[in-house]
Amino acid sequence: MSDIGDWFRSIPLITRYWFAASIAVPFIGKLGLIDFRNLMLFPELVFSRFQLWRPVTATLYFPITPNTGFLYMVNLYFLYHYSTRLETGAFDGRPADYVFMLLFNWICIVITGLLMDMRLLMIPLIMSVLYVWAQFNSEMIVSFWFGTRFKAHYLPWVILVFNFIIGGSFVNELTGNLVGHLYFFLMFKYPMDLGGRSFLSTPEFLYRFFPNTRGGVSGFGVPPTRRPVPQEPPAAGRGGGRHNWGQGFRLGGE
Repeated sequence: MSDIGDWFRSIPLITRYWFAASIAVPFIGKLGLIDFRNLMLFPELVFSRFQLWRPVTATLYFPITPNTGFLYMVNLYFLYHYSTRLETGAFDGRPADYVFMLLFNWICIVITGLLMDMRLLMIPLIMSVLYVWAQFNSEMIVSFWFGTRFKAHYLPWVILVFNFIIGGSFVNELTGNLVGHLYFFLMFKYPMDLGGRSFLSTPEFLYRFFPNTRGGVSGFGVPPTRRPVPQEPPAAGRGGGRHNWGQGFRLGGE
């Protein structure tokens, strides 16, 4: 048990709480401690009965059944692996910026879920984080099932096809990819690569709750000429690109 505890404490703080909640809430529903229907997103109950907890619980809840258990475990793995890599890599020392990314993606996903009558939002948020990681590491070669190898920027779309095969739907994955693309484009691509204005900026109050632990300019929400490019330590054999935005890894590796 001490090994499990040590491993759990080694997970970066924000990912640790998200990961733990994504285990606790589904098991609460599985054990029947709370009616699982109270954890899902129903737009009419949010607006007519002001059940405002539903957008939160719908992001953390996933039904665990013999038919969905494998899909749940795969996405839980994606959550742990890619959120950890982002929080300790591109967003290292900038927890407020990482929290802002999660909040922005979550708000966009909730709005989409309400408009499209989506009941569960766990997979879209995980996929949005995976998409952002893939953009930071777009030229890195990653490995997937059956030894397939490709550049990381294709990974979200490969997973979309994979989850469609094992889960029968691609709406969740597509929603996550589009929201992740929206964040990355507005925060980095448009102001830094295309010379446009900065549309997104981490609110100052987040820095009071999650102060930076690295020196330099605070966060990413600054004019493009002064915004630091998030980087990870260089890795041997990494492919080139316009920006040196992070270190990749083999899927399933450590």
